[in-house]
Amino acid sequence: MEWAELMEKRRAVRDFEDRQIPLDLVQEIIGESVKAPNAGNRQIWSFIIVNNKARMKELSDLNKQTVIAGIEKNPNSPMKAYEQMMRNEAYNVFYNAPCLVYIVGPAKAPTLDVDCALAASYFMLAATQRGLGTCWIAQGGFIRDPQVLQELGLPEGYRLTAPIILGYPKSIPPMPERLGPKILKVVS
Repeated sequence: MEWAELMEKRRAVRDFEDRQIPLDLVQEIIGESVKAPNAGNRQIWSFIIVNNKARMKELSDLNKQTVIAGIEKNPNSPMKAYEQMMRNEAYNVFYNAPCLVYIVGPAKAPTLDVDCALAASYFMLAATQRGLGTCWIAQGGFIRDPQVLQELGLPEGYRLTAPIILGYPKSIPPMPERLGPKILKVVS
């Protein structure tokens, strides 16, 4: 796949075929994602693979409960816009995808978000190149229950940073219109 085509096809996919992804393929994609640039080449990221749809539904429900509790505690929460969706029993934050990959790392690492975002970008591009669809699901990272985090294999002191769903897309949505680059100044 040429670079321009890859950029066009890397879309947020939220509708997947009911088809499991081979674990070795997910691991291959992760293997490419760790080639991402990162601060000081510390490579602080780690990965958790969830390829069980029933477990993903449970995780979705836990995320929804956490978001709703946060809205009830703070009615001015920026998540308020999602309240109706979160209260919908049928809504799955992971869109019934067959696989979820959490990119995680040490919570106190100052570059955690940027390093994991770079790995996530490489992950999504590597998946797209293989004909798979992905979507970064920010609402999927709100699990706070220590027992659930332990069951997921999240080490103590680590944080879920980039929850990405993965699957065979039913279709690739078109790219929404993009604004041209906004260059504030050229300093020469």
